[in-house]
Amino acid sequence: MPGVGLHHFAPDADPEDVSDHLRRSGYAIVDDVADQGLLDRLEAEAMPYIEASTAGRDTYDGRFTRRTGALVARCPASRPLVMHPLVVGAVGSFLGHASAVQLHLTQIISVEPGETAQKLHRDEMAFDFFDFGPEYHAQCNTMWALTDFTAGNGATWVLPGTSGLDDEAARRVAGAQAEMGRGSVLFYEGKVLHGAGANTSDGVRRGVNITYAVGWVRQEENQYLACPPEIARTLDDDLLRMMGYTQGAFALGYVGDQTDPLAALRGGSAKAKTIGQVAERNLDARRFVSDIDD
Repeated sequence: MPGVGLHHFAPDADPEDVSDHLRRSGYAIVDDVADQGLLDRLEAEAMPYIEASTAGRDTYDGRFTRRTGALVARCPASRPLVMHPLVVGAVGSFLGHASAVQLHLTQIISVEPGETAQKLHRDEMAFDFFDFGPEYHAQCNTMWALTDFTAGNGATWVLPGTSGLDDEAARRVAGAQAEMGRGSVLFYEGKVLHGAGANTSDGVRRGVNITYAVGWVRQEENQYLACPPEIARTLDDDLLRMMGYTQGAFALGYVGDQTDPLAALRGGSAKAKTIGQVAERNLDARRFVSDIDD
């Protein structure tokens, strides 16, 4: 596969610049973002679960690749990554066309020696292959390097600018591997062609895949079951809202008699947005459209 250089941002990158690059190229890499001590704690917390995870069932999942999920519940050190200000800012801007953004997936991907290159794909296919159209983005992914990502150990291949191309044209685009140091983060959206590389080294390539989606789609990883209520109630409200304890849009996701899901989890004690507040926002938007039509 031909290689081209990929753009890297400094750790103090402006989230808006990262978001703009995502829109133009389908990816962005920000170097040296995560605290190394935090990554050490995350790896220690996750290792028993990683060792218990089975390898993939086929070449797409990776017969030498382990995928370990439910990180919010299992690994407290994953929570600052989920809510990292750079990520929340960049993803919030990139998916700002939606009423809400939610956590879509948490997963540590361990690509072990001997793994072959993954088939290039677009992650939006998970939504039953629904065609969102080239301009509408339903998700934004991050891959945090828990180990160094190198060409030899299977760093992710990215084909920049392929989001608006059909598969035949996209596969003719030159790609490159997202080589980056431990603690760096790769952003990539759901339409860009990408895939894990082959691991020809003698070490494991390990990344933390944390993905976000617009609030009105179903989550790839069911956060309400992956993180039991007794653990969820110990988490702060901002993280819970990101996990989906909020309304995804007007009249989407309330509980019972139109109770906000965060308030339902808290037993009515949360100062959460009411369905009326969401309705008012949506009605304002609809009035604006009506005024244009008139």
